[in-house]
This record gives sequence, C-alpha cells and structure tokens, in this order.
Amino acid sequence: MTPVTVFTVDGEPLPFVAGQTLAAALVASGRVAWRTTREGRRPRGIFCGIGVCYDCLVTVDGTGGQRACLVQARAGMAVTTGEAEDE
Repeated sequence: MTPVTVFTVDGEPLPFVAGQTLAAALVASGRVAWRTTREGRRPRGIFCGIGVCYDCLVTVDGTGGQRACLVQARAGMAVTTGEAEDE
C-alpha cells in the first residue's frame, strides 16, 4: 500500500499526489476558492494556473503571497488561506 502524503491547509490535513501544485491538490479535494477579494469579498481560487494573476495566493510555512498554482506540494508544509496583512 502506498503511504498517503499530506500537507496541512488551515490546520487540516490534505492529501496530494507527488508533482501536484498546492492549487491542484486544493481543487482535487473539492476546494475551488480559498481567499476573497479585498473589495466586495468575492471568492477567489485558481484562475490562470500559470502564476500571472495572483488569484490563488496562500501563505506557505509563514511566508505570505505565495501563488498556489506555482508552489509544488511537499509533505508537512503548513498552508493558510485568506488575506494576510502584508499581501
């Protein structure tokens, strides 16, 4: 049996497949939005998928403003969603 590889999102474990980006793992789990716009609080998640738009921002291991579509998932990483003060 293959061991399950996980990282945490907002404190909850999320399994992923080797080679997936954070955004791909989030979408595969059924989560299509994980932050909101500052004005209007409209939901945002992955949009362009190539790092151009910034809609998929997350905080990874304490570093904010990371584009989930560009960051490869790694076991044990801690991801938080939503708006950070410095973004």
